[in-house]
Amino acid sequence: MAALTFELQKTNDNSKARAGVITTDHGQIETPIFMPVGTVGSVKAVTQQQLNTDIKAQIILGNTYHLYLRPGLEVLEAAGGLHKFNGWSKPILTDSGGYQVFSLAASRKITEEGVMFQSHIDGSRHMFSPERVMDIERTIGADIMMAFDECPPYPSDYKYAKNSMHLTHRWLDRCFTRFNSTEDKYGYTQNLFPIVQGGTYKDLRVESCQYIASKDAVGNAIGGLSVGEPMEMMYEFTQLCCEELPENKPRYLMGVGTPWNILNCIHLGVDMFDCVMPTRNGRNGMLFTTKGVINIRNKKWASDFSLLDDELDNNASNYYTKAYLRHLFVSDEILGLQLASIHNLSFYLWLVKQAREHILAGDFASWKDDILPVLQTRL
Repeated sequence: MAALTFELQKTNDNSKARAGVITTDHGQIETPIFMPVGTVGSVKAVTQQQLNTDIKAQIILGNTYHLYLRPGLEVLEAAGGLHKFNGWSKPILTDSGGYQVFSLAASRKITEEGVMFQSHIDGSRHMFSPERVMDIERTIGADIMMAFDECPPYPSDYKYAKNSMHLTHRWLDRCFTRFNSTEDKYGYTQNLFPIVQGGTYKDLRVESCQYIASKDAVGNAIGGLSVGEPMEMMYEFTQLCCEELPENKPRYLMGVGTPWNILNCIHLGVDMFDCVMPTRNGRNGMLFTTKGVINIRNKKWASDFSLLDDELDNNASNYYTKAYLRHLFVSDEILGLQLASIHNLSFYLWLVKQAREHILAGDFASWKDDILPVLQTRL
């Protein structure tokens, strides 16, 4: 078994957008790519078969914090890892729990050793250290394991952002020490990505990128963005990080975002994305389509018998009408949540596939500029 590799296939003269192929022991991932979020081992309201056939996902996410609490490491290890447990045969990436540390601010304590937190399920107390997180991610069985980091809130003052970044770097050293001293589990290679932090301060971001790059990992992640900062600031710091991080390694922008966020960040040089937006917004009746954004609960769709989106090649979009989906939502039928989730994820995977094709064709920038106003239209 071999470590993750990245082949950079094409760049464009008038854009930093890249097309490439990531190869793992569970298969290849064509970039740029969007990764559906399966927090507790399941992409909400979507089966693994639908992820494969309708959505055409190439990789999904699991969350270390949530999987550690439920079903727990004993169950996952007995199953042979998350792939065997949930029946997903393609690559899996696990977040380290660092974002949950950020979001559980009221019930956790950060020290040099790690983070003591209370379970949101039963209030029990647990310690996540860099070493413990590496062991947990090994046991979950991720193809790509994220380093344990602290994600500072926005806004953070300079002193806090600097201290937080250095803590993340010290934790990263410990992650690599533990990772390098432990074996892959379940018979395939596991890979570790470090995470850039530094808040919204240019000198800190540059310093963090350089520190992360010095680790010569097989891929790198940009964290601490899309946490409340203005959109233009997110683009500014994404561009800065892409300029600093190695060109020959995949770049993963964590937790981003809307379809237009994704296209703009592909333009800046990002290869990998994840976000709960397509499923979360879908369950609330917001559909992203090739013609714009739909609130399917609106009365205007009650007698619209056109297909959800005839540009997409999946059963949810090509089989059901807007009127029927609206009926499901206003009737509180569970099927509505499922169809909206499948549709939105299919759209996101369609979008990054289109982006890839236009990068390979050499006209990504002009295509992006043409399609962005369409995608942002409220229908």
